[in-house]
Amino acid sequence: MKIPVRNREGKTVEEIEVSPEVFEADVNEAVVHQVIRAQLAAARRGTAKTKTRAEVSGGGKKPWRQKGTGRARIGSIRAPHWTGGGVVFGPTPRDYSFSVPKKMRRLALRSILTDKARNGQLIILDDFGLTEPKTKEAANVLKNLNALNKTTVVVSKDQDDAVRSVRNLENVKVIYSSEINAYDLLDNEHLVMTRAALNSVEEGLSR
Repeated sequence: MKIPVRNREGKTVEEIEVSPEVFEADVNEAVVHQVIRAQLAAARRGTAKTKTRAEVSGGGKKPWRQKGTGRARIGSIRAPHWTGGGVVFGPTPRDYSFSVPKKMRRLALRSILTDKARNGQLIILDDFGLTEPKTKEAANVLKNLNALNKTTVVVSKDQDDAVRSVRNLENVKVIYSSEINAYDLLDNEHLVMTRAALNSVEEGLSR
């Protein structure tokens, strides 16, 4: 598969052949779904906590005697059906994460990149060409690429100026090529990769 490479002005400067192992893989939606679920589950804090009737303060004394009052029997004012009482079957701290095999994670990345390439959502940028952090200049580059709305930008590890320039833009997320993950690759309308980042991703996923 050949993908056009664009410059800062949004013009195509050449077409390059991309790795078929990465960009012409079989799209496995089931694997992508499971990997995304695992990633989102791992991001959950799992700190929600409610108190049972044993943990709510107070309620040690029986409100009234068992018989003879005409009222329903009750053992504690902290019973669940009373206001201020404990919670039945409420959430407690837990770990939501579950593991996914490395092969599945790599297959999910290949599936997403293949789908993006086929649908024309993958944009290869020759280089941001920034010598210092300039958000306005980075915004102009993405505007020329028609990629300012819900965009993920992937750069190589030595492009810190690009990261600092792009990270403050609204609706744009920037990550290093070494940090690519299924959710960030999928959760966008446009996926912009610098050529250096493309080479890094191909090298990592072709093995």
